[in-house]
Amino acid sequence: MSGSVADRVRVREIKVLSDNWYILRKATFDWRRNDGQWQTQEREAYDRGDGVALLPYNLATRTVILTRQFRYPAFSNGHDDLLTEAPAGLLDKADPEARIRAEVEEEIGYRLGDIRKVFDCFMSPGSVTERLHLFVGEYDASMRIGAGGGLEGEGEEIDVVELAFDEAMAQVADGRIRDAKTVILLQHAALTVFA
Repeated sequence: MSGSVADRVRVREIKVLSDNWYILRKATFDWRRNDGQWQTQEREAYDRGDGVALLPYNLATRTVILTRQFRYPAFSNGHDDLLTEAPAGLLDKADPEARIRAEVEEEIGYRLGDIRKVFDCFMSPGSVTERLHLFVGEYDASMRIGAGGGLEGEGEEIDVVELAFDEAMAQVADGRIRDAKTVILLQHAALTVFA
């Protein structure tokens, strides 16, 4: 079959199940299968908006800056530790580059010069609508403008961690770093930045 996927979907109903923190919707729709038959399906989708993340790296020292913070959903799924992550946040309808610059300043206390978008991707497309815009940017000590740590008013309590790149990759390999966006950015850096 050719043409737009939209030609294969007929939405029957969208029902809001929850609108507390973000929006959980249940959709009932008809999907035209490859054999031309229509099949009615139901799916729930959690809409938390799109996001941004950035891996700050220093080529001269072969280091990266990451954050460590409590994530309740990971804790509720058996992760009894803080998560080590790249600085990140939600777009809130802002320009991705402007938003990640603000997040980097809030979370790790650096004002970066040039940054580069490497790609965007869906992190869990079977149930979450979020598209994540991923960036990399070089840092050095002269770019530090504060302590970081996030915004207390938003419930953030973020530890800033500078790691040797090889140590960060070792933490991916042994499972200490298990946040998907961070693993993706570190793998990207292994292939392109520190190659």
